[in-house]
Amino acid sequence: MKQERNFPSVVITRKAENAARAGHPWVYAEEITERRGELRQGCIADVFSQKGAWLGAGFYSETSKIGVRILSDNANESFGPEFFERRVKYALEYRRAVMEDLGCCRLIFGEADGLSGLTVDKFSDILVAQVLSYGTDSVKDVVYRALCEQLEAMGEHVSGVYERNEAALRDLEGLPRYKGWYEGLPHGESTVTEICENGVRYAVDFENGQKTGFFLDQKLNRLAVAKLARGRRVLDCFTHTGSFALNAALHGAEHVTAVDVSESAVEMARRNAVLNGLEGRMDFLAADVLELLPRLCEERAKYDLVILDPPAFTKNRRTIHSAERGYREINYRAMRLLPRGGYLATCSCSHFMESENFEYMLKNAAKDANVRLREVEVRKQAPDHPILWNVPETSYLKFYVFQIV
Repeated sequence: MKQERNFPSVVITRKAENAARAGHPWVYAEEITERRGELRQGCIADVFSQKGAWLGAGFYSETSKIGVRILSDNANESFGPEFFERRVKYALEYRRAVMEDLGCCRLIFGEADGLSGLTVDKFSDILVAQVLSYGTDSVKDVVYRALCEQLEAMGEHVSGVYERNEAALRDLEGLPRYKGWYEGLPHGESTVTEICENGVRYAVDFENGQKTGFFLDQKLNRLAVAKLARGRRVLDCFTHTGSFALNAALHGAEHVTAVDVSESAVEMARRNAVLNGLEGRMDFLAADVLELLPRLCEERAKYDLVILDPPAFTKNRRTIHSAERGYREINYRAMRLLPRGGYLATCSCSHFMESENFEYMLKNAAKDANVRLREVEVRKQAPDHPILWNVPETSYLKFYVFQIV
């Protein structure tokens, strides 16, 4: 039976209804068949089926491909400040339960925390946020203040919130692109802070670093690979600011070579090595990995452990095949480079490169390299990047460790 509510509303297709009933929060604009009431950008809108069944309510967008981001299927919800404060509370309680500490941690992971279009990472006493939804942008002051207040109550001091709102997706929501301190709260001056993860210290440039400044999702994967590094010569490809390389060196690798195409990333990795007193067991190279690996194979360079942590080779389904060729090339070269008994850690951070595709690619790369793969571990993202099984987009990181036999 249709419920009487004060919000404007949309009616959606049967296909979209099925997705909503299964718990997926996105209603695509092309799936909206009717619009009712005074709908405006970022407002709360009710979502109804073709037969008038109420399915939920969420942020409406006039311009995005995602027409409604459903926030709740509780018909009694008013979506006032207390709603968003409660979502923050649940997110922080979850992190406190599943993570060893909140010193460096993803606090809000968008849809997985019921706060669509919002990412918030904590680097020491700084929160770094990215907002991709017009509706979420309209309530960010409530969210930021709730985060600061609730963290302080947990004994976690917050010195400021820095926004990295430069993503092109903001254009689709009619939002400006910018970065800087959130002016509604106190903040510091420096945009470089220090964190400690797995016992490794890092300088994090949250103003200029990729994404929010540091990739937290590989935290436990770095530790898993580091345990294999003792006494081995390690090649860390796509090192960014040196995280896998530093973990390997700290855990007793004989020597670690860290490679990234970005000169600034390599310089930051060097600084991090000095910060940890590991520069004597490491060297750093600014180079294109796709060009470097074939050369190392020709030179018969000797490594016992190769780590491949590339950026997403595909960000949509249309380019999966070209991405697969890129993944296959680097994995084939790494397998050729390693001796029998050596170890390969390899991953994909693209949601669109599904596990089945990635594993098929690995099998073909191994066949081409004339090696066999002995599986050591298969892993995913750290639990502060939670996966909702009814929202496949929240599962993106695939991580494999093999021995070459």
